[in-house]
Amino acid sequence: MPTLLLVRHGRSTANTEGLLAGWTPGVALDERGAAQAAALPGRLAALPLSEVVASPLQRCQETIRPLLDARPGLTAHTDDRIGECHYGDWTGRKLAELKDEPLMEVVQAHPSAAAFPGGESLRAMQTRAAEAVREWNARVERDHGADAVYLMCSHGDIIKSLVAEALGLHLDLFQRISVDPCSVTAIRYTRLRPYLVRLGDTGDFEALAPRDETPSDDAPVGGGAGAP
Repeated sequence: MPTLLLVRHGRSTANTEGLLAGWTPGVALDERGAAQAAALPGRLAALPLSEVVASPLQRCQETIRPLLDARPGLTAHTDDRIGECHYGDWTGRKLAELKDEPLMEVVQAHPSAAAFPGGESLRAMQTRAAEAVREWNARVERDHGADAVYLMCSHGDIIKSLVAEALGLHLDLFQRISVDPCSVTAIRYTRLRPYLVRLGDTGDFEALAPRDETPSDDAPVGGGAGAP
């Protein structure tokens, strides 16, 4: 079966403003995010990509644009099922405010039981994204062969949930996974099991450097902004 590259969108204006963007329209890449997207074609130059599938949200569409410009023969598709989690009433709110919501403790420690008010559950988010991957795996293998490589551009929580699913981890453990903006995660699917062969690869270790502020024990809902 194919190898899937999961690319998180580049850093967005919502990331830098500390907002939980969700499906808010008009959330674009910031200057750093645009530079990350511009560098993506070079990072992937050695790979014969067969298809590109993206979330419909603007920040993902902007992330794949330089790649599509560099490879005019590459077919691109949009799939709502790999769009961001529907955060409902939390959409557009500051993450600093949300940390005091009682639900945030559930999101952090027991995400399989977390459902956002007016939105969807994290369990439903994972289910729709995993179903999309299964269907695209079959389609890509049918059209391009079992050794094909294809790319999905999606969001932090979606990618983390897909990594957990591939590793056979319970959703309650998915907050232990981290994927920075414009990172590449690679999963090779086989008939019997998937193999995680890259996780959150940016080619940049700046995010590991000590920071002035005390790091939080909580996982960043939505994925975080990466290195400053």
